[in-house]
Amino acid sequence: MNDDQTVFLVDDDEALRESLGLLLAQAGLRVRAFDSARAFLEAFDAEEPGCLVLDLRMPEMTGLELQKVLRRKGLSLPVIFLSGYGDVPTSVRAIKGGAIDFLEKPVANEALIAYVRDALLEDRRRRAKQAETRKIHANFDQLSPREREILVLATKGMTSKEIARQLGISFRTVENHRANVFEKMQARNIAELCRMAALCLATDHHPTP
Repeated sequence: MNDDQTVFLVDDDEALRESLGLLLAQAGLRVRAFDSARAFLEAFDAEEPGCLVLDLRMPEMTGLELQKVLRRKGLSLPVIFLSGYGDVPTSVRAIKGGAIDFLEKPVANEALIAYVRDALLEDRRRRAKQAETRKIHANFDQLSPREREILVLATKGMTSKEIARQLGISFRTVENHRANVFEKMQARNIAELCRMAALCLATDHHPTP
């Protein structure tokens, strides 16, 4: 686990909350406990890495309702549901909503710790992917309009000669722009460039050829 990761524990049962918090802390995990979904939302910073261990049934706002709020805010914190009243339809709703596990109480100590460690690993993976995506978009933003044109045409499989004819510019100019595209995007090959282009152009509002 990274030192900056936190297990956010949300359960309105004080005794259970304290026992689970102690168990996770003894396993070397950093824990922040909350007695309600609203208390968690008021304190949570989206930049804080970790995972959420969440009770299903709570007053005011249920675990499923909290999950919906996080999803609506675009927060991808991995969620593990804990419930003494689990049923198949509810667990299906939770998993479809993005939860990575749905566990029925009581859960064996070793099993819970293993599930939490897996959730923390998933959080690291998600954050690494998000960081890579931001970097790719930042690189794409450095391209000139002409370089974007050439990127699109190159990733459609067109050669530099074909691109030159279509755009009415010289082969050498295309080759220079193409080299700039690869350098700015930090792409090692055309397959990698295609993946990056698909990611950027899916949300880019600039017109393409």
